[in-house]
Amino acid sequence: MTPLRHAYLTCMHNRWHEQTGRRVSLNTHHWWRDAVIYQVYVRSFLDSTGDGIGDLAGVRAGLPYLKKLGVDGIWLSPFYPSPQHDHGYDVADYCDVDPLFGDLAEFDLLMTDARRLGIKVLLDIVPNHCSSEHPWFSQALDSAPGSAARARFHIADGRGPDGAEPPNNWHAMFGGPAWSRITEPDGTPGQWYLHMFTPEQPDLNWRNPEVGAHFDHALRFWLDRGVDGFRIDVAAGLFKHPDLPDSPDPEADARTRDSVNPLAWNQPEVHDVWRHWRTVCEEYTARDGRERLLVGEVSVPTAREHAQYVRHDELHQAFFFDLLSAPWNDDAFRKVISEAMQDIAGTGSTVTWVLNNHDQVRTVTRYGELGTEGSGLGAARARAAALLMLALPGAAYIYQGEELGLPEVVDLPDDVLTDPIFHRTGSRARIRDGCRVPLPWSGHASPFGFTPGVESAKPWLPQPAYFAEYATDRALADTRSFWHLYRDGLHLRAGLPQLGEGTLRWLDTPPGVLGFVRGDGLVCAVNFGTAPTPAPVSGTPLLSSGPCAPGVLPGSTAAWWISDSTNP
Repeated sequence: MTPLRHAYLTCMHNRWHEQTGRRVSLNTHHWWRDAVIYQVYVRSFLDSTGDGIGDLAGVRAGLPYLKKLGVDGIWLSPFYPSPQHDHGYDVADYCDVDPLFGDLAEFDLLMTDARRLGIKVLLDIVPNHCSSEHPWFSQALDSAPGSAARARFHIADGRGPDGAEPPNNWHAMFGGPAWSRITEPDGTPGQWYLHMFTPEQPDLNWRNPEVGAHFDHALRFWLDRGVDGFRIDVAAGLFKHPDLPDSPDPEADARTRDSVNPLAWNQPEVHDVWRHWRTVCEEYTARDGRERLLVGEVSVPTAREHAQYVRHDELHQAFFFDLLSAPWNDDAFRKVISEAMQDIAGTGSTVTWVLNNHDQVRTVTRYGELGTEGSGLGAARARAAALLMLALPGAAYIYQGEELGLPEVVDLPDDVLTDPIFHRTGSRARIRDGCRVPLPWSGHASPFGFTPGVESAKPWLPQPAYFAEYATDRALADTRSFWHLYRDGLHLRAGLPQLGEGTLRWLDTPPGVLGFVRGDGLVCAVNFGTAPTPAPVSGTPLLSSGPCAPGVLPGSTAAWWISDSTNP
């Protein structure tokens, strides 16, 4: 334990004892309410075989690093058998491991090591769609119209002469029509199937009870192997309007690359599924007292609709993406935080904060100038945003490389891009490869320790030369690095009394500055401008994202203080 953390925890324990007459117990609340989970994009984390693709053995080798960082758990991207048309989000078998990433024995070893280190493990489950190579879809293609096999999917007759037009006008989120035509067993053009992402990802028909039973089996398969819960892909999906009518804005999903079509997403029946999944998790929790978590990828228009997914009998948590999408200014951040605290925390859940993930441009680039690798301004803002996020009541998710300050790789050549969005649209505007480039661990040239002991290995996406500046070994050696900021923030955060249950009150601050005090006396302030301003609290900050003199908050900087009063 660092002297800084020790002094802070002593202060917090003493204050809690004075105010409540009891000492802090960090084990009296639900672990997930204030957990910090690290998203592992498996194919880009660490490669144990030298084939240039990360794997489960690589994840296992990296667990001590994550323990040292101070996270509470990990979320693993899909590693199930898959043809990898969308890097595992096209699942061919929900109850096995793709040989690309290892096998079930390796998964069990990973679980054993994670449990020994006290690290929770969440799996990514993909219930909205499967792979076109899933046995069910092969059976559907081999069966006749109206068959039970086709009823597991959204398969319908086309419109117009000879059914040559799609059943409706919907477009896929990744570009192009959301329907593809089936070639019938006799070789003739036949019905159409729905795919809201790519043709290799046919949407499942959740109005068919076989689909729900299929996923019950998958959940129990992994829960029986000891996992601590699931991150649910496209959790506002699953059900479509039963009549599959035309949309008034059919290209909205592709234009925004979001779940906008109200006929395809956020149907009321989806809440029944999450209530059922919650009972499955609670069944396992009741057996051994170890809580299992459901966290959803919920993309809906408002915080109020988001809150409906985290009611007491549905998902435990759902990612709050509004902070991720907020522009860099104090008014925008204040608005989204206030709405989340009011609408989501008001359900009895806690807000699940996120600034980066495998689908978004990294904050260092997003907050800076696109096209520059980690401009100074973007890096300073990303550090400040991280400290703000870690101070907020609730849970937080960190995307791998975020703790290294990695920028987006914006100049990947067309011939190495793998994102189906690029291949379906021809546009680089919303491609996701740039945030998925394999991590740099050590050394001065690619593969930067990504393939330990195999320096000739070629990572599945090329790493730029400047990744040497961000390698993990350098980050750990430099106390001014992103890594140390995250480590210190996480370790201090771990001592906060029941952070997930906390409240906050906004402070009166100068224009361009956002400040709040929490019920436990932690003060956090962020200067969104570039000029220094007076700090809301006198004295030296407990932790800051950049150099901070007492009483001054520099531009593009966040800081934490402990106030002797909740009225600083």
